[in-house]
Amino acid sequence: MGWIIFLVLMAVVVLYGIMIYNNLVALKHNVSKSWSNIDVLLKQRHDELPKLVEVCKQYMGYEQETLEKVMRARAAVASAREGRDVPALGQAETQLRMGLGNLFAVAEAYPDLKANTQFLHLQERITELENSIADRREYYNESVNLNNVRIEQFPDVLIARQFNFGAFDLLEFSAEEKADVNIKELFGSR
Repeated sequence: MGWIIFLVLMAVVVLYGIMIYNNLVALKHNVSKSWSNIDVLLKQRHDELPKLVEVCKQYMGYEQETLEKVMRARAAVASAREGRDVPALGQAETQLRMGLGNLFAVAEAYPDLKANTQFLHLQERITELENSIADRREYYNESVNLNNVRIEQFPDVLIARQFNFGAFDLLEFSAEEKADVNIKELFGSR
């Protein structure tokens, strides 16, 4: 009778361990899936930015520095994205968002550009992508948080350590990006 109880308890422990393992695997893959969702949108935006810059070049001949900042930031985002470097991506995203903000602010001084249907379409498309990326970043950070909490909780921590489940970095942004936009600064140089 004692052996039967022992075997039943061992079976319960093993089944519980399997459930924990499977839940940790699901969390890990959810983080990967949420990163892939961001990656797709970043790639789409990456492909749209040169089109926007090209349209702007036709009208904004003297604003080369603004256009170059956008393209440098685009390259930094692509590099961080390809390297799956989450902290670098946060910094590069900050620079790109600032560059796009400046580009759209400078575009206000060019009525012909603002009336260009291709520019308006690209501006709308990039704005939609930015909003989608923001939503996906929130989902990614939630997935990372769930994973990171679970791998530290008992008894999950025992399984997580045994099978090398690791923590993921949150996609965080600099204080510059979190700060309110200084409209006076954007339009003060015009």
